[in-house]
Amino acid sequence: MTIENIRLKEDRERVRHWKKWGPYLGDRQWGTVREDYSPDGAAWENVTHEDARSKAYRWGEEGIGGISDHKQKLCIAWAFWNGKDPLIKERYFGMTGNQGNHGEDVKELYYYLDSSPTHSYMKMLYKYPQNEFPYQNLYDENLVRGKKDREYELIDTGVFDEDAYFDIFIEYAKENDEDIVGKATIHNRGHEDAELCVMPTIWFRKTWFTGDEPFMPNLSMISDNRLKAYSPKSGNYIFSFNEQPKIVFCDNETNRERLYHIGNQKKYLKDAINDYVVHGDEKHLNPNLTGTKAAAVYKLQVPAGGSVEVVFRMQHFETENPLAGAEEILNNRKHDTDEFYAEIQSGVKNEELKLIQRQAYAGMMWTKQFYYYNVERWLEGDPGRYQPPQERKSGRNSNWRHLQNYDIISMPDKWEYPWYAAWDLAFHCIPLARLDSGFAKDQLLLLLNDWYMHPNGQIPAYEWNFNDVNPPVHAYAVQRVYQIDKKRHGGQGDQEYLERAFHKLILNFTWWVNQKDDEGKNIFEGGFLGLDNISVFDRSHADKLFGKLEQADATSWMAMFCLNMLRISLDLCEFNKVYQYTATKFMEHFLYIAGAMNNISGGNISLWNEEDQFFYDVLHLSGKNPKVMKVKSIVGIIPLFAVEPIREELFENLPEFKKRLEFFFKEKPKLAALVSNWIHPGYDKRRLFSLLRGHRMKSVLKIMLDESEFLSPYGIRSMSKDHENNPYSIKLNGNVFSVKYAPGESETTMFGGNSNWRGPIWFPINYLIIESLKKFDFYYGGNFSIEYPTGSGNFLTLDLIAKELSLRCIRLFLKDKSGKRPIYENCDKLQHDPHFQDLILFYEYFHGDNGRGLGASHQTGWTGLVAEMIHKVSKETTHASNVNTLFRS
Repeated sequence: MTIENIRLKEDRERVRHWKKWGPYLGDRQWGTVREDYSPDGAAWENVTHEDARSKAYRWGEEGIGGISDHKQKLCIAWAFWNGKDPLIKERYFGMTGNQGNHGEDVKELYYYLDSSPTHSYMKMLYKYPQNEFPYQNLYDENLVRGKKDREYELIDTGVFDEDAYFDIFIEYAKENDEDIVGKATIHNRGHEDAELCVMPTIWFRKTWFTGDEPFMPNLSMISDNRLKAYSPKSGNYIFSFNEQPKIVFCDNETNRERLYHIGNQKKYLKDAINDYVVHGDEKHLNPNLTGTKAAAVYKLQVPAGGSVEVVFRMQHFETENPLAGAEEILNNRKHDTDEFYAEIQSGVKNEELKLIQRQAYAGMMWTKQFYYYNVERWLEGDPGRYQPPQERKSGRNSNWRHLQNYDIISMPDKWEYPWYAAWDLAFHCIPLARLDSGFAKDQLLLLLNDWYMHPNGQIPAYEWNFNDVNPPVHAYAVQRVYQIDKKRHGGQGDQEYLERAFHKLILNFTWWVNQKDDEGKNIFEGGFLGLDNISVFDRSHADKLFGKLEQADATSWMAMFCLNMLRISLDLCEFNKVYQYTATKFMEHFLYIAGAMNNISGGNISLWNEEDQFFYDVLHLSGKNPKVMKVKSIVGIIPLFAVEPIREELFENLPEFKKRLEFFFKEKPKLAALVSNWIHPGYDKRRLFSLLRGHRMKSVLKIMLDESEFLSPYGIRSMSKDHENNPYSIKLNGNVFSVKYAPGESETTMFGGNSNWRGPIWFPINYLIIESLKKFDFYYGGNFSIEYPTGSGNFLTLDLIAKELSLRCIRLFLKDKSGKRPIYENCDKLQHDPHFQDLILFYEYFHGDNGRGLGASHQTGWTGLVAEMIHKVSKETTHASNVNTLFRS
């Protein structure tokens, strides 16, 4: 067992709280719903980037390369000033959702490079220009660009062209759970010496005005290079700094005069350190050297091509020469982390793949965040404080008053999505389970808690609108993480985890049945489902067309949900055979859904189109014949996900389940005929439940694996490329609606923001396709081949096709023969510069033709699934056509 695994065990058993401190600060708190107190819900405009330096937040904190305790009472982050910017750089800058030509977009260059699961060692890189940061240029250029133009990024401004920038490597290392070394190593990549102001900054989150914290915390000076952070609950923390910085103090309080043009209640304000460094204004610094925010100000001269270091150490008690052992602590924790990942990556022999996977894991570790949101308090306001507008009591999230979030949560991206998203989190937990299965299990259980899940059984979607409906993938993740964890523990499954999750998932399943199948036909709607933009109109509002939409994807997701719950029931039968009755329930519901997809309410209306051999949505308009929405999109591929091969040994000792199964197939032969033949066992005595039998599976795969349709060099597109030259159009109520393949950013404003599902490649969908093909292959045992790519004359088993698709997705991040990574397309600086070329960004989605990274640039969350793909492809022996070439690189 590695030292890091021992730490994980100690933390899990509460011997030592190794995870108390971690990267729990957000990358952006401004512009979030929680900080929005406007009457119209315009969160982006209520608190802006410009406001943020002067605004004391209510619900959370942000910083560059920051850490905090697990309740975010005490925060630590880094600030910088190049001597030319109009303000110090203490938070990341970016376009708001209303400013960017493709929605919100962070305009900084930073990379998460390493982290152990307990955060005993962490490392990241921030690239800071030496010339004035081009704020106005970024604003102006994004303003004039339209939907058909690319996003304008920081690298495009030319600010890095002459290498006049600093590479700032930020590291943390723990000697014990509350003895932490922090270090910034600043490299001058330019050709001339350059000045830089570096400010490790410490502050308390403002909890004292809510009535919950009767005692004020306090920061105070001890000596020239030491300060003390004290709070009644946590006691003293002593911060020691190298060299002799100037330590300055103020309070984490809003500058009301600057923001609202009203008198300030306090004298020493949040933006005082900014004003001191940039303007030399000391009037709001506390001359008594005390407050709730402080910074150690270093004014450094960094030689051309050289580097300097700033180091601090946080301890509970004063010690002599605390920084004497700082470098050794950093080196030891780095060694421990290397040892941990050497074991995790033991099956990955290719160094390039190791680098990609390690950075993917690092991104997932760094995007943990303390998330605080008490909806009732947010709606009603704090006692004795300014009360929110009355409009919000019937507005956003007003029916989620029970929701009280106060936890460390895995975020999709701490800048563009600094709030949890239910179906994103489900995918995060799969690769996370390889590193820290305890954390992965806790995350999945978290969203099922009573103070998260709605009393009606709905899982909260995301902060912007908890009522939105995400695809029901939580049960899939619960079962997948259970299997990974079980294997990691020698075949011993975590019954308590699986049972706790299952009981709550039953409530969520019931919510779906009651709310999204209101006619009881086993055909589901769901509306948005995270995939809205592949349609000709907003599927959440089909009623505006005086119609009702029967969704092939929503119905297939529910079929998948049934099979996930069936499998969990059978897994729980290992501990208690009473679960064979729930297995029966979900087996029967799955079969009824399969029947409904083929003959909705006996009306001879099917979501399967015989002419095109593909699944489509069906729109029912009042008084008119149903219309088949012939959009070839991911909607028609999702039925593949409803597949589950089950070994006979799982149910051979379950007499009631077997009895009911045999009765059902005998009495309902038409339903039985719609799904894969349960009567005939497959490879290794496996039985198969699936929405798709042989012919339909082949038909869907034929279209999906066609390079002129869905198959891209980098995975499966979300819409068929055929719609590029043949857009789909339909006339409804006198209006013409159409949809066209767009491989990259959206070219329409129809859905608001960036409606970006019209062709790009998304990792969660590709991952589920790959896993589904493997499940089919488990049943067929390598005896089922299909043409890949379609029309090539080359036939492969489904397992090998799954591996080929994995390699296409992985190839997005790999250097090609010319040394270029597709994610960076033609940006020469990112592709070939020695200080850029091995740094990986994990984008939200990818261009369907050339693989360029798009959307959120740090969404390691679900794009972190590439780490799982690398794990699987590296572990399994394969004869896929390009594997050997890939691994020789």
